[in-house]
Amino acid sequence: MTKAHQGTAPSEARLWADLWPLLLASAIGLFPFTVYSTFLVPIARAAGGDVAAVGALRGLGGVAALVVGVVSAPLLGRFAKRRVSAAALAALALGSLAALHGSYPALVAFCALIGTATALLTPALLAAAADRYADESTSGRAATLVTAAQSLAAVAAGPVIGALASQAGWRGALVATAIVAAALAAGFSLRPDRHRRPDPAEPPPGYLGSFRRLAGDRALSALIAAASLRTAAFMGCLSYMAAWYAHAYALGAAAFTLVWTLSGLSFFLGNYAAGRWIARTEAPQRVAAVLLAGVVAATAGLIALFAAPALGFALAATVVQSAGHAVTAAAITVLIVRRGGPLRAAALSVNAAGMSFGVFAGAALGGAGLALFGYPGIAAALALPLLGALAIAAALALPRPAPDGAAAGH
Repeated sequence: MTKAHQGTAPSEARLWADLWPLLLASAIGLFPFTVYSTFLVPIARAAGGDVAAVGALRGLGGVAALVVGVVSAPLLGRFAKRRVSAAALAALALGSLAALHGSYPALVAFCALIGTATALLTPALLAAAADRYADESTSGRAATLVTAAQSLAAVAAGPVIGALASQAGWRGALVATAIVAAALAAGFSLRPDRHRRPDPAEPPPGYLGSFRRLAGDRALSALIAAASLRTAAFMGCLSYMAAWYAHAYALGAAAFTLVWTLSGLSFFLGNYAAGRWIARTEAPQRVAAVLLAGVVAATAGLIALFAAPALGFALAATVVQSAGHAVTAAAITVLIVRRGGPLRAAALSVNAAGMSFGVFAGAALGGAGLALFGYPGIAAALALPLLGALAIAAALALPRPAPDGAAAGH
């Protein structure tokens, strides 16, 4: 039993020591599609296909993640999360190995398997981390550590994969990914966690009942919607950020990698710091206020990026935007974990599926803005989902009137 179960919150170092297998699994989950994006040209050459056609298969992974995430959401709460993670990691390893054949059908299988695996892996790891601790503060902090590990992995994945590929090519990078994923899957299978429901007195509702309960919980539904909207805005911006920096400041691909690293580090630090701060407060409205501040910063950063008069201002706007999204993501994760109860795993799964949808919706929305109004149109188009997230955050942060009885008691 952890210290959290005994009533004393564990130290930060203890959290990392307890959760490192989950954090490593969350990081390795990002590697297959990073390999695919980084080495798209040689992969397309091996498949004998057009780069655009092979690249479009990445969308198949998003569709698979969306469908599997929603369909499996009510079932996730009924299984030990490490066993679900083990199955997802096994699918991740299998998909990575399938791509080695290099044919077009093999790449279709790769994208579908990786999308399916990540749809199960992310919410299972978040729920496993949260369920490990009894008190809400530590539980929410543990979940935000998983998202922080993912953001750090997003920064480190490029250099690590580049080093692997320099020795053994893109196939070697996928083989290394499959080996680590398979080892983690074996470890999770042999030593599953002690399955603990958030509220043992209330079993998870049935399959359709879970969806009805989620839809009926306005706060949970609003948080999931806010997560999807802010993901659409952020990922839409990231899809066209390199083109904007090249257009406005003549930054080449090599120089832009530094901008990408700056953005990734800002997200990691913002997510990590917000998670630590939020863990110290148990008031939902204070967490909602942090959420509101994060959305405001993300919106200001987006607008400032495309209006910056010089490179230095654009870099500062990039930092503000990434940190704002990171704070928003941390606050949403904590609020879902704390409010979820028996619906925690299902809510996290639907939330992950909603963010998968947001990735592709954001790219499409940014592209429409660019086509219609040029680069300023990207900012205008992507500000729309942020305004929606802003309205949700403001509604959650507003003080609620006390019940009549409570008021009379004063």
